[in-house]
Amino acid sequence: MRRIKKILVVQTAFLGDVILTLPLVQVTKEFFAPACVDVLTTPKTAEVLRNHPAIGQIIVFDKRGGDAGVGGLLRTAHRVRDEQYDIALVPHRSLRSALLVWLARIRLRIGFTRSAGRFLFTKPVKYERDSHEIDRNIGLLDAFGIRWEKKELPNLYPTVEDVRVVDEFVREARSGRDVGMIALAPGTVWNTKRWLKERYAALAKRFMDDGFVVALVGGKDDEALCQEVGAGLHRSRWIDASGKLTIVQSAELLRRCNLLVCNDSAPMHLSVAMRTPVVAIFGATIPQFGFAPYGKYDVVLETHGLNCRPCSSHGGDKCPIKTFDCMTEVSVDKVYLKAKKVIEKSLRIS
Repeated sequence: MRRIKKILVVQTAFLGDVILTLPLVQVTKEFFAPACVDVLTTPKTAEVLRNHPAIGQIIVFDKRGGDAGVGGLLRTAHRVRDEQYDIALVPHRSLRSALLVWLARIRLRIGFTRSAGRFLFTKPVKYERDSHEIDRNIGLLDAFGIRWEKKELPNLYPTVEDVRVVDEFVREARSGRDVGMIALAPGTVWNTKRWLKERYAALAKRFMDDGFVVALVGGKDDEALCQEVGAGLHRSRWIDASGKLTIVQSAELLRRCNLLVCNDSAPMHLSVAMRTPVVAIFGATIPQFGFAPYGKYDVVLETHGLNCRPCSSHGGDKCPIKTFDCMTEVSVDKVYLKAKKVIEKSLRIS
């Protein structure tokens, strides 16, 4: 094989998917050094890639905005072609992603056999259903005979300014006290993946009674929900970060926490990237899909024995059988006790 100089990784799915692609980027950079590894992603997710030492250039593909449609695809493909990449690694399984690297005339195009555009790859790689998504993505390097035996976690790199912003944000809540902090992320795009807000509020109160500061995290879409969760809590012991920090600043906030309790959602993967233990509550989806938290102390709580689980690969707006047992059977006591055990086991100091 001729010397590899430039590699493109294509991932234009959700934020969590992009974070779970970072281990592939990191391992690729290590094996192909000093080759340049660039990443093509969407405007919403580009932020988490900035400042990463394994990434050269970030190419933004606004597939739902200015680059939507055939014209935008062709423009982006032309731009990618000008970069003269030797290899394209495409963990995203859409036809559009496969078509983009084919139109860009990248000589070696590696993607999964489950991709809708697998016929456009020079060497499709088997999609291992029983593996974690991180390991599946790294498995694309099997096309080059590369096997990665170690557990690789994603890394994020907040800037000095990100750290300063979070310092200011948490200062008032902690008021100079050396207290621990617990993060709660009650939101998610899919309603059937969301533990009940009343239970998040009750859980927050339990942690506050133990002396912790509680940080509610999420995006702009989660602001109303976080306000509802915090409505009955003593204002001096919790902070609402939903919609107030960037994604990477939210990651920096999570780094300072003893624990994150969340649904099957993007904050779970942000927390893993910052090495903060996670207790994730799964309802409509199951860990066997390969998207569970992957850190050393991370755990998943779920209701076993339900024939209706999983009800879909992503979740939905309403419980298909109108019971929502998968979430209502997960009690506050169960989550609280598991969280306490994880904190004790991890011996994490915020």
